Amino acid sequence: MLNFVFISPHFPSNYYLFCRALKQNGVNVLGIADTHYDNLSPELKDSLSDYYQVPSLEDGDAVLRAVAWFTHKWGKIDWLESNNEYWLMQDAWLRTMFHIDTGPMLKDMEKFKRKSQMKLLYHEAGVKTAPGEVVTTREKGFEFANKYGYPLIIKPDIGVGAQGIYKIYNQDDLNRFFDKKPYDPYIMEVLVKGEVCSYDAILDSKGTPLYETGNITVTSLVDVVNDRLDSAFMLLPKPADDVLEAGRNTVKAFDVKNRMIHFEFFRLMEDQEGLGKKGDILGLEVNMRPSGGISPDMMNFAGSIDIYRLWADMVCHDRVWLQDERSTFVCPFVGLRDNQAYKLSHSDIMERYGHRIVKQGRVPDAMSGAMGNYYYIAKCLDREEADAFIAAVSERV
Repeated sequence: MLNFVFISPHFPSNYYLFCRALKQNGVNVLGIADTHYDNLSPELKDSLSDYYQVPSLEDGDAVLRAVAWFTHKWGKIDWLESNNEYWLMQDAWLRTMFHIDTGPMLKDMEKFKRKSQMKLLYHEAGVKTAPGEVVTTREKGFEFANKYGYPLIIKPDIGVGAQGIYKIYNQDDLNRFFDKKPYDPYIMEVLVKGEVCSYDAILDSKGTPLYETGNITVTSLVDVVNDRLDSAFMLLPKPADDVLEAGRNTVKAFDVKNRMIHFEFFRLMEDQEGLGKKGDILGLEVNMRPSGGISPDMMNFAGSIDIYRLWADMVCHDRVWLQDERSTFVCPFVGLRDNQAYKLSHSDIMERYGHRIVKQGRVPDAMSGAMGNYYYIAKCLDREEADAFIAAVSERV
């Protein structure tokens, strides 16, 4: 029986489904988190063989002791995962400490976490990226700006999402950034005028894709967070052919195996000097975990699958089982803001689109910055219908 340590199985709330799928495959699932056992959902409790509460998951030594205790009680740990970007580095450290070779080790983290390193490997994969470099001084920043012009974007070299990202349109913006620049390394890039699309996959022990899907982000995450816009993206049953090719080549360049991945790309919306022609694909960043939040559920809706079971089958059998004939859909997500007025009320939306909507509800506060406060997910027959759904639901007064 495999011993699988799952870090933070209670958050996000849908992650108990990873644990349940493991248990259904006969795995000994051992949970570590910083919430009391009584506060775990009944479904999660039923999916765990054992649980260890630590004072804080931020306390690496406490988590280390928890894994050591599980090792003493249950024997060698075969897998350790959180499937969560926030704990990716700690996961790798714990695997390294306990010689768990089924996932990335600490030595792999530079290329998996630093955007400057990602660019090198995107290029190795034959995927272009926007010109960029780590800037440590005001002088270096202005040298880059003088070379490439404005607009620019500056973001932490290590970090995901929109946190800490700055759009720079002129010299004054650049000076304001350096006046308050944190000590952490930041990377400066040419601002790409593109639609973000992703390559998502489950990879086996050789890095071969067992299942592939992807999404398209309709509204820039940076703008959603910084300008408090509505959130909108859609899951596709299969990425476009050029995204598939870029994604598979990027998997090989990063030599990633045994996991779900979420690789992000730009598709240029117009010709952009120094970058490419309209429609070209550029590398954005790699994420060595599933697409966040509710995306795994949307993969299920789009592909008529159980992504949690497919992932667990990869863990246990190094393969997956898929029905040859499955209905597929384009699955849009719209996240609305509490402080905005919309043309359609909730009742209007349900009356018009109730036959398409498969899930709705409040977004957890921790995710509301990027995903809005109340969401609707639908199953649409094609991109055109999905675009129309997003436009209607998010139309403001």
